[in-house]
Amino acid sequence: MSDAAMMADTQQIVVDEVFPHTLDVVWKTLTSPEMMARWLRMEPRGFRAAVGTRFTYQTTPAGAWDGVIRCEVLEVEPLERLSYAWTGGHDGNVGYGSRLDTVVTFLLSAEDNGTRIRLVHSGFVLPRNESAFKNMSEGWRKVVQTIDSIAAEQA
Repeated sequence: MSDAAMMADTQQIVVDEVFPHTLDVVWKTLTSPEMMARWLRMEPRGFRAAVGTRFTYQTTPAGAWDGVIRCEVLEVEPLERLSYAWTGGHDGNVGYGSRLDTVVTFLLSAEDNGTRIRLVHSGFVLPRNESAFKNMSEGWRKVVQTIDSIAAEQA
């Protein structure tokens, strides 16, 4: 085993917020392709909230990577849980666009004052995914706030 492999560390991003919206409004915001395109600022091509559905997002290409994020829905429990694989990058890239093989999970639960949304993006291998981990840590916090804003429009 190489020194780099022995030093690899797996990290996850967690964002946990409570918003004053019902479970069904937050679920619709998370699973409507039109709303997903707004809160993530990338169109989910081919998304359906059904296990096994494969879909993609397109972002900025880098080096040998075409910028396509390939996803597959892994779990769907309406009003409770949505989980999908999030893979992209290329083995030949360092920093932005390096190989990424992760899972995004949204967990919802009813609270007295609305709905708790807990986003967990897991599987970042450091140091290889350090750039993605740093950028997406900041990005997911903004995304969750945007989900709140879009859900507020539905009320």
